[in-house]
Parts: sequence; structure tokens; C-alpha cells
Amino acid sequence: MTNAFPTKMRLGVNIDHVATLRQARYALTPELPQLEPSILAAAHEVEANGADSITVHLRQDRRHIQDADVYELREKIHTQLNLEMGNTPEILSIALDVKPDFVCLVPETREEITTEGGLDAVGADASLGETIAALQEIGTKVSLFLDPVARQIEKAAELKADMVELHTGSFANASVAGGQEECELLIQAAKLGHELGLQINAGHGITLSNLPTLFRVPHLAELNVGHHLVSRGVFVGLGKAVREMKTLMDGYLVSELA
Repeated sequence: MTNAFPTKMRLGVNIDHVATLRQARYALTPELPQLEPSILAAAHEVEANGADSITVHLRQDRRHIQDADVYELREKIHTQLNLEMGNTPEILSIALDVKPDFVCLVPETREEITTEGGLDAVGADASLGETIAALQEIGTKVSLFLDPVARQIEKAAELKADMVELHTGSFANASVAGGQEECELLIQAAKLGHELGLQINAGHGITLSNLPTLFRVPHLAELNVGHHLVSRGVFVGLGKAVREMKTLMDGYLVSELA
């Protein structure tokens, strides 16, 4: 497998939690004409301030992002759309209709508040490979959200995924105390994935504080960041939060570590 990797790290901004705020007020009245905050307005704000793609997770329980949001974003954003989804027939049918630029396949349980671990690609049934192939057939590039475990990375290459998104949650949770051990796992996973021809992305729990430590990980082509940017946006504005993250990311050149 050969891919053209970007030379500067890209930023995908996950706006799920803008929808979380909307649903807290309007989940029972979705027919109202002026729902706020607007998911599309949030997407346009982060695009205008440097986001390279917009990420949303269409969950089976529709706790935040709704089907209509995905279709509207596909039609009206100016950058690329990254759809996070579980490997289910219902959500796959929507993805095949929407044709997002990217899909990131993630594990999903109704009990979790947010995605709390990587997909078990090794233990998955044949439908995972079938889903990857179906999405690639319509021109969508496919990423698997994986823990930094060698056998999972190897399975992603075996399944002919285009990318892996390394789950950085354990690193983020440990980074208050340094997170060096978790960072080393990410380093080894990134090196292995790159050798196998996979684009290496990362996401979950990334903040302005822990990002400099994450820079030790080579070959990172894209970060997907959501909760931190939406949270910081409450105080400084969503656009400024994105600009701050992009400015810090500019210090990392993928090509220097390739």
C-alpha cells in the first residue's frame, strides 16, 4: 500500500459537543426553526480559523449529531468531512449515501459517555473488512480508531485500511504525570503503521498542554480534537481555540520525522 502523506500536521475539529449543547435544550423539539447552537455555524467558524476537516460521530442512539446534520455538513462545509461511525448496517447505509471524504470506524457502546477505547480489529468479524471495502469503493478513505497495539495496527494494514487513528486517551489521562510510557507505545505504533503504509492520525483527550509531549510521536499526519476546543471555546471563542491549536501544531513537520 502506498499513500501520499501530508508534510504538515492537519487538524480535524470534532464538533459533536456543540450538538450536545443543542440537544440539551432542543432534543424534544427538533422541528423548531431556530435551534442553537448551530452545528453548521460551528463548522464554518472552525473552518474560517484553520480547521482542515470537520469531524462528527453519528451514533446509533443519536445522542448529539443527527442524520440531518451529516447531510447538511456534507453539502455546505468548505473543507472535508470526516464521519466517525460504528460498524453497523444502519450507519453504513447513511455513510454510503452521504459519501464523506473520510470515515473513522470506532467502537461504540450505548453506556459510554464518549468513545473510551480502540476498535478490536483483530477480533472483529468479516463485516469489518466488507465495510472498509464498501466505503473505499465510493471514494471514501477509511481509518480505524485503534489502541497503540502492534497486532491491531498490523490487522488494519491486512484489512487494507487507508489510515489508523491512534487512541491517545490513555496518554492524555497519564500526561499529568508525564505520560512517558504511554507516549512510547504511541511512538512504536506510529513507526509500525508508517512502515506498513498506513497514514497515522491521532485523537482523544488532546489538549494544548499535552500536545508538546505528543510531538515525540513520529509520522503524525492529522489530529482530531473536539472536547478541548469546544470547552476552551466557552472562554475564548471557538475560532481562537482553533487558532491556538493550529499555531502550536505548526511546530511539528511530518516530513522531518518520516
